[in-house]
Amino acid sequence: MAAAPAAGFVAAGAMFDAALAQVLDAIAVPVFIQDGQHRWCFLNQACGGLMGDAPERLVGQTPSDRFEPAVARTFAAGVKGALAGDRAHEYQVTLPDAAGKQNVVIAKASPLQAPSGEPLVLTTLQNITTQRQVSQTLKRQSERERLLGAIAQHLLQSMNPEELLQTTVNEVRRFLKIDWALFYSFDPDYQGVVAESVKGQSSAMARPGSDMLSFIPTDLTRYRQGEMLMIDDISTANLPPPYRAQLHQAQVQACLIIPIVQGEALYGLVCALNQRQPRPWHPWEVETLQEVATQVGSAIKQARLYSQVQQLNSDLEQQVTQRTQQLQTALDFEATLKRITDRVRDSLDVNQIMQTAVKELTAALTAKGSNAALYDLEQGTSTIYYEYNSSGPAYQGRVSHMEAFPEVYDQLLNGQYFQFCSMEPNPDRGHVAMFACPILDDRGVLGDLWLINGRDHGFRDIEIRLVQQVANQCAIAIRQARLYQAAQSQVEELERLNTLKDDFLSTVSHELRTPVTSMKVALQLLGVTLSQEFDLSADQDKPKAEQSRISRYFHILQEECEREISLINDLLDLQRLDVGNHPLRTEPIPLKQWLPPWADSFVTRAKSRDQTLELIMAPSLPVIHTDMASLERVLAELLNNACKYTPPGERITLDVASIANQGSSLMQFTLTNTGISIPPEEQRRIFDKFYRVPSADPWKQGGTGLGLALVKKLVQYLGGDIGVTSGDRSTCFTVTLPTQTALPL
Repeated sequence: MAAAPAAGFVAAGAMFDAALAQVLDAIAVPVFIQDGQHRWCFLNQACGGLMGDAPERLVGQTPSDRFEPAVARTFAAGVKGALAGDRAHEYQVTLPDAAGKQNVVIAKASPLQAPSGEPLVLTTLQNITTQRQVSQTLKRQSERERLLGAIAQHLLQSMNPEELLQTTVNEVRRFLKIDWALFYSFDPDYQGVVAESVKGQSSAMARPGSDMLSFIPTDLTRYRQGEMLMIDDISTANLPPPYRAQLHQAQVQACLIIPIVQGEALYGLVCALNQRQPRPWHPWEVETLQEVATQVGSAIKQARLYSQVQQLNSDLEQQVTQRTQQLQTALDFEATLKRITDRVRDSLDVNQIMQTAVKELTAALTAKGSNAALYDLEQGTSTIYYEYNSSGPAYQGRVSHMEAFPEVYDQLLNGQYFQFCSMEPNPDRGHVAMFACPILDDRGVLGDLWLINGRDHGFRDIEIRLVQQVANQCAIAIRQARLYQAAQSQVEELERLNTLKDDFLSTVSHELRTPVTSMKVALQLLGVTLSQEFDLSADQDKPKAEQSRISRYFHILQEECEREISLINDLLDLQRLDVGNHPLRTEPIPLKQWLPPWADSFVTRAKSRDQTLELIMAPSLPVIHTDMASLERVLAELLNNACKYTPPGERITLDVASIANQGSSLMQFTLTNTGISIPPEEQRRIFDKFYRVPSADPWKQGGTGLGLALVKKLVQYLGGDIGVTSGDRSTCFTVTLPTQTALPL
């Protein structure tokens, strides 16, 4: 007896295989069969459940009877594709179920032939709705992470708020796939739209500007409280008419506005605007945008703090620059004064000395001219004896009667200086600014010194002091001519003052070193006391954390004290070397016997830092006669630098050899370290005081920039020379010393 047809089965031209229908009806995969007219000949139970109807009710119908035209066309294309080829035709379609839920389905249509020979199409369906939802969720999560990551990456690269906000609105627009994204600022200095991203930058779109979105006070109150504004469709939203009109003018169909609030401050609004059509704002989009607002708010706050710090640094740098300029001017003026003083000490020719002084003073102050006059107090006259003018008429030899100009000479005779601008133009010079300074000593006024400059020039305090000092030197020169012996004693006093000036830094450094040395001794005693206390309190179960903390503080004090002593010693040594007062005691040094044990401590230090230190010595080295302390200091500073800046795993080499130079023997010390190089533009500055190569200390080990300056001074003091070459991740310092150091004169 033949098996009964399965539910949802109809013969197509001839009786279809009922056994196959029963098998297909029993499987869990949705399956249906269509004939050449696209009618369903068979649907199993799983297929009926997916389509939301009983299989027997669907048999005989076509997809056009059940679905929208687009879905029906997709099914028809699948049948056509399967019948046109020898293999399965695969396509994707979206089907609604009985509850109206949209299911994404992958359909695979294969050609099939009925017993009657009529062509049929067997289609299997795979519901991938869940996989699609998971995929979309992962994609949204990935986009969210990319958005936040892009903003975070920008924060690491720049502290510029404008660049950050522009990056933010670009990424927000891309993430939400909207037409506009903008940041509206409430900062008084940058109020309005400060960052904007528009899809395609189309000129057909209305571009919101700083006056396009004016937010009403009630909105601001709500935004300051952290509330957001979310409108899916502007046309149906309950908005004040002026606000709705503005949004319509901007062609906005939907908007999402998130405030950026830090504490009680409302920084601004992140606005997501869509123009083409209304759109719903999904919760995950809102949450992501809120997180972006929080991140941007923190970044703006940090950027503002950074900007304040930058401004403070800029002000400090400006102050330092001004102070440096002042110091440089003072040094230049001091050099001018020293040149004049030297002429006064070295010559008794008053004419030559005074003429040189006036010329030097005019050049140093960039004045238009200057002159010096001598007084005859008995006759009450002032005669210009010395003059220097870059332009203008000469007044040398002109005699002025003091009683004719009491407003000028009364002040000068009282030892007072003054400056003024001429009210009426001088027939020769026009309007000028003038400074007058008396030439006087402890016995009285000998004459005066005048400086002439442009009408708008004001002589500064430092310039006035220089003129006063030059006037003093002029007084010395005059007294030297009139009374040589008295002038000699004054010159000696000036030499003593100059020596005191040179010794000033040394005295201050000594005074600094005394309390630091006392601190070092006190720290040593404190270390002994702490050690005894910990030993005695071991049975009292003293907290280990407290012991560790005290020990750590104690070691910090020791290290900082040593650093301070080292800095003061460097300053003292540099000062002694600058003034030629550094002690030098030569002695014979057999390098073959002395150098290896001395370098052992640096070998151990290099090993502890995962470095390799190798000492290479020529087979025969002469005995070098030099100052051992200075040589040790030079090599120690170079090795310390090599250990500090050589990366782990790299190599340090100290090569010692004797070389010949024009018949004499020289000793050459070559220190090479790998793994780091010094840019060519920095090599000429590394021996300057307090200079450190930028970005050359990735380990943040610190330093004062005095080490190499001291090394160069010591090498020169020993009669040698030092040079540096660097490149291809390698740096080489070469020290050349004579085997016999000459004592300085």
